Amino acid sequence: MNWSEQVVLVTGGTGSFGKKFTELMLREYRPQKLIVFSRDELKQHDMRCAGFDHPSLRYFLGDVRDPQRLARAFSGVTVVVHAAALKQVPACEYNPFEAIQTNVIGGRNVIDAAIDQGVQRILALSTDKAVNPVNLYGATKLCAEKMFVQANAYAGAKDTRFSCARYGNVVGSRGSVIPVFQEQRKLGRITVTDPRMTRFWLTLEQGVKFVVGCMERMHGGEIFVPKIPSMKLVEMAETIAPECDIEYVGIRPGEKLHEVLVSEDEARNTVELSDMYVIQPAHSWWKKENWNSARPLPDGFRYGSDSNQHWMTSDELQELIALGNGPAERPRLVAAQRAWA
Repeated sequence: MNWSEQVVLVTGGTGSFGKKFTELMLREYRPQKLIVFSRDELKQHDMRCAGFDHPSLRYFLGDVRDPQRLARAFSGVTVVVHAAALKQVPACEYNPFEAIQTNVIGGRNVIDAAIDQGVQRILALSTDKAVNPVNLYGATKLCAEKMFVQANAYAGAKDTRFSCARYGNVVGSRGSVIPVFQEQRKLGRITVTDPRMTRFWLTLEQGVKFVVGCMERMHGGEIFVPKIPSMKLVEMAETIAPECDIEYVGIRPGEKLHEVLVSEDEARNTVELSDMYVIQPAHSWWKKENWNSARPLPDGFRYGSDSNQHWMTSDELQELIALGNGPAERPRLVAAQRAWA
């Protein structure tokens, strides 16, 4: 892809992912135009004041629940990253209709607008919680994955193509357990659900770069899964607050002991590359030769946080936390914009 020729739009553009995506686009890829689509005017204002203010950047107020507004926003757009979602597990459990309206119906609206407006590539963000879901958030993201994969059949002979990127927990993002541990450290006591619990981890910038790479390589219909490390939550707590006592509070409703990024059933249609797994659609329109250079997975393969070959050490976690916090955004943006000018 020649990014300098692309008009790029990111839904949920004022969230953790959207801000980092915008920063990376301005710093390294420099698209013709970059549109931040979100529903909160204050967050857009704060984002602009934080340094996200470039001649190529546009702020577009709207909600993915509003199909007419999406159609207007997608006019002339060539690339869409769909990051808008309700993603707090307890909030989705308590407000199920709201979660479905945003994560499922909103996804449908994005698909319809993209096809109608002739967007070329759309990549939707998903989560490990979509695999064998035990909470509503995971169930809505599983539905969204199914819709975005099958949307390629709806697009038909048009050039519009849809794929998904599925990855694990993001270090330091809103809702991450790491900021919770850092706050609890001040009180001298850390709460952990279960000593056996494991999770996948990556930084926000790693997630954004993975998404950009997937958009450059997608054929349409794939679910991309990065190879990322796992860590036990108790080891994470001991690394962040080694001087604190740990209290085990038990697994809460909607939580899993371990997360899975590729299930055994999905593995039959999955191929492996050096840096990721590609889950191929099991539909007649899919061309198997799209990824014929990749390796098929062995029978019974499962990519779970408890059986991962890459376990993160305490030193690696500290490095990830440092990368996740990173330098202030404004100086990096100002330097990138001066270089661009």
